[in-house]
Amino acid sequence: MRFDGGAAMADPRYKADIGGGSLKLPESRIIAGLLLDGVTEDQWRHAIEVENVLQRRSPGTAKRQSSLMRNRLETMGPELWQMVRDGSTQVAIQAVFAAAIKHSTLLGDFLDLVVRDQFRMFRPDLPRKMWDQYLEQCRNRDPLMPVWQDSTANKLADCVYRILVEVGYITDSKTYRLKSVRISGEVMSYLRENNEQYVIRCIQVSI
Repeated sequence: MRFDGGAAMADPRYKADIGGGSLKLPESRIIAGLLLDGVTEDQWRHAIEVENVLQRRSPGTAKRQSSLMRNRLETMGPELWQMVRDGSTQVAIQAVFAAAIKHSTLLGDFLDLVVRDQFRMFRPDLPRKMWDQYLEQCRNRDPLMPVWQDSTANKLADCVYRILVEVGYITDSKTYRLKSVRISGEVMSYLRENNEQYVIRCIQVSI
């Protein structure tokens, strides 16, 4: 097995929190900016709920999505936030991707255990049925993993596959064709300097 560590007794390794949204780069740039500005909790709530900086239709949606993006980015440090806020599209999306991997082992292990093998075997695509097979394997590895309804499992698959499209690992959302992706030097340097070995392994599945 290639996953790291074991689940804490009261904390499952695999959670459904990634289902709250894909990488959402424009919005993630805004959240990274708020983090870099060091806003207070009151300033955060005002920006999200009153100013509606994410331009969502309801305060509830804005709160949920901003919380997910914040939790992702806060797994990393200010140097990565700056890449998200100020970097090129490629650098910024890969920086958010790195944070998403660290935030969600459900995403990270899918890359490490499933997507990597597809590249290693020179298979051209990533069929959706592989997600269902992966979830079964996850439950074998993590007895504490929640039992999700089919609708939740499908929503998680939608989110993960959309992330892979955003990053470029999947080039066609209908045929799920795979493509190698080169991770930018800026992102890789940050990950190496901060000893993010799990993220490094998961983010480079096509090499």
